[in-house]
Amino acid sequence: MITPAFELTQDPDFLTVKIRVPYARASEFDIYFEGEEFKFYAKPYFLRQLTLPGRIVEDGREKASYNTDEGTFTIQLPKENPGQYFEGLDMLTSLLAPKKSRSAKPLVEEMAASAEPSEDNEEEFDWEVEQIPYEESTPPLQHPYGFGNLRSGVFQRLQDELSDVIDIKDPDQTPAEERRRKRLAAEAAKFEPDHYLADFFEDEAIKHLLKYKPWWIDAHKKMTALQGESHQEHDSPAFVVFSEEEREQMRKFTNKSYLLDKRSRHHVYLGLIDILLAYCYEICVNEGDKNVESSWNIRKLSATLCWLEVSFSSIHDVLVSFGRRVLCYPLYRHFGLVTRAFNDTVMILQLGKAAVLKCLLDIHKIFMESDPAYILNDLFITDYCIWIQKVKSKKLAALCESLQKTTLSKSHMGLELEELEAAAVLVQEEEKALKAAGTVSKQQLLCSESETSDSEESSSTSSSETEGSDSDEQESSTSEDGEINSFQGTLQEERTAPLIDCNGLRQGTNTSAVEVGDGKSKVSLHSMTPPGKLVEELEMQIHSAMRLSEQPEGLATAGCISQEQEENPIPEPDRFSEDAAGKGNFLEVSPKPNPFLFLCSTNEDED
Repeated sequence: MITPAFELTQDPDFLTVKIRVPYARASEFDIYFEGEEFKFYAKPYFLRQLTLPGRIVEDGREKASYNTDEGTFTIQLPKENPGQYFEGLDMLTSLLAPKKSRSAKPLVEEMAASAEPSEDNEEEFDWEVEQIPYEESTPPLQHPYGFGNLRSGVFQRLQDELSDVIDIKDPDQTPAEERRRKRLAAEAAKFEPDHYLADFFEDEAIKHLLKYKPWWIDAHKKMTALQGESHQEHDSPAFVVFSEEEREQMRKFTNKSYLLDKRSRHHVYLGLIDILLAYCYEICVNEGDKNVESSWNIRKLSATLCWLEVSFSSIHDVLVSFGRRVLCYPLYRHFGLVTRAFNDTVMILQLGKAAVLKCLLDIHKIFMESDPAYILNDLFITDYCIWIQKVKSKKLAALCESLQKTTLSKSHMGLELEELEAAAVLVQEEEKALKAAGTVSKQQLLCSESETSDSEESSSTSSSETEGSDSDEQESSTSEDGEINSFQGTLQEERTAPLIDCNGLRQGTNTSAVEVGDGKSKVSLHSMTPPGKLVEELEMQIHSAMRLSEQPEGLATAGCISQEQEENPIPEPDRFSEDAAGKGNFLEVSPKPNPFLFLCSTNEDED
């Protein structure tokens, strides 16, 4: 038979049961209800028994309808006491269990061998022999773990998955106190002050994550607003809604009853807080999205899951353990995330066991999708999902109130966080002071450099003025020399004008040009073929001149260059004198031969 999908809702007068039975024969179905029991049958679906949280009655107001398109039955059952609120209608796993008498008597009892029938002794003996190896594989019952410390010997059969799931080695042989000591030592060794201080000072990403609002914040606001308006307490199912996937997940759980002593119940409640804190951190840092690190974050931050911790003595111990692990293991290690997870856990507990169950179902799904973490579902999460549905709301409210009253500070972590922060702040202040001093010295250096450059500029200005005055004097002397040279050039042109024709030579004469170069001056001597008055006149002009100016290039380049004249050059005179007495001016000729000496002569036909 198939257990159908179903859900229950209520109003002040009726309890409504909606059952989905696709492809069922609607003409053949049976419904039975009386008191707190409800049964339904429509082949091939069979809802064996629902144990309701309140009583219903058959008084003629009951109704039933079938929607062929959706394949659903909707059944309205009158409440025996109109206005009564049925608590826990979303706890489907607990509703499927038949109501049994409560007793402290153990469900399994050992019977003496003598009480067994004698004819079956041999068969029972053979069976017991076959069980001997299994009994030997699970001896360490003195060191249990799991939900309510009900498990042991699990990891002896799962050695390959052990390191991927938990941090403790050989948990079956490790007592609870030794687990605690090893956990504290591992956390102290893992803590990195540099990582913590980096997240403490560079907290832009942390501030962004703290702005995220998960679904329970809006639900808590609605609950608080409704309680403020009506001044009455409302159960959380009005604000917490389960998806169809979550409902199917609850229907697949096998209902169990847990016989826990007082100490075990205490550990179960504290372990629940530890698991919820780790889950709230995971939701906050990933902003509600799931990734490959989700299962690692949850089990790593929960000492209950990672170290099989069963030695918590108070809520404060749980908070300290969670805070230390947040500051040692995950990517974001900030105390603000510890506080945020603490506040979120309080909100979830205030919303009631429906909100707690929704979170546990999400954890169960995350672990189920992670290959090694599914073991933690068998050890903890599945039992928590079944157990929480049967917990009284008053006990959960008392747990939430105790959690709210618990305080947590950085000094409780035992990692010297306040000292690290104070030392880091001092270092920052010293760096700022050194930086400010360096800036002042740099400014002073720039000022001194600017003063030095000003002095250099003033000295360069004075030197430039001196150079300017010298250049002015040189320019004046140069202008004077230019005037003298221009006057001499004019005089020379006047002297040589009668001797030059259009080609630079006088017709009917033989001209010998002598260029004397010291780099600046040239001398051109014209000797006429017939000596006479012209030669005397030329000598008188040379005698009257202080020195000869640069001869124009026209005279030197006007004629043609003949190979014969280059082979028989005319010797250069060293000086010209006016008379034997030595009176007059002398023309100093450079002893260096001039390579640009041209001798031009033309023999023109006489008229």
